Amino acid sequence: MVGIREIAIKAGVSMTTVSNVLNKKKNVGASTREKVLKIASELGYTHKEQNGIDGKRRTIIVSFSDFDTLFYLDILHGVSDYVSKQGYHILICNGDDLAHYSDPDEVCGCIILSSQIQDSQVLAVADKGLTVITLDRELEHPNVKAMIVNNYEGERQLTQKLVEEGFKSFAFLSGQNTADNKERYTAFRDVLKANNISFNRNDLYEGDWREKSGVQAARLIMLQDRMPSVLICANDMMAIGAIRHFTENGIRVPEDISVCGFDDIIISRYLGLTTVSVPDYERGFLAGQALLNILDGSGDYETYRIGARVKWRKTVLRPRM
Repeated sequence: MVGIREIAIKAGVSMTTVSNVLNKKKNVGASTREKVLKIASELGYTHKEQNGIDGKRRTIIVSFSDFDTLFYLDILHGVSDYVSKQGYHILICNGDDLAHYSDPDEVCGCIILSSQIQDSQVLAVADKGLTVITLDRELEHPNVKAMIVNNYEGERQLTQKLVEEGFKSFAFLSGQNTADNKERYTAFRDVLKANNISFNRNDLYEGDWREKSGVQAARLIMLQDRMPSVLICANDMMAIGAIRHFTENGIRVPEDISVCGFDDIIISRYLGLTTVSVPDYERGFLAGQALLNILDGSGDYETYRIGARVKWRKTVLRPRM
């Protein structure tokens, strides 16, 4: 079956150009457009116009790292609420399946939030002519729009307030090596440095965003002769794991150690976790809106930064001076 790859090869242009021509985008010159359409006709290519009388493909890929992290649900809910009202459908996949499902003849765009997907994989999807909205990184490509959280400012505000409240002994539990994690850790270290507070590298723990890595960090902290006064976690799931292990072993939160997270997933609100709140439902809603605006020709590819703010709750206790 003839696809856009065969047309691109014969026409001597990129698959992105072919896709743009077939989808009637205005960013291709007249001569190139005529050439591509002629070759497509000669090869017997039939552009699939499915699920809509306006000729638009109406399936969107949403790709996550995995499906056991609660904050994905809010994002997916936001995406679904917007795009479904516009007559679009969602195909959910993980990073391993992204290349297989990102066929420009079948789908019209992607929304990606996955630490397991390499930059090269994202760019390969964009090279096919698909519009890609990334929620976790910025990439230089004409078909990629980044919609990312202002992690630095949220973490900076959290750490600065802790310093002002009198905390002097800190531990940090990081997530995987992602842009989000780097920004959060950098903000944490910058605040300590600006306030002349030393930080021992032994108080930096490596996690993987999951609850079990919070449990492991808590185990290691409890082995120390002197525990830090506050543990800052790069996300809520790890903070929840740490709190669970502390309380199961007689360590009181926040009386013995304060704990903070990042994300403000639903369960954090019930547990009273102090965290940096990211509006994940709105994040998904805006990502769906941005993607469809681009497809309609009314959007742009400028980076969009989403604000985050601190939610102070009962897992932080003002230290006694």
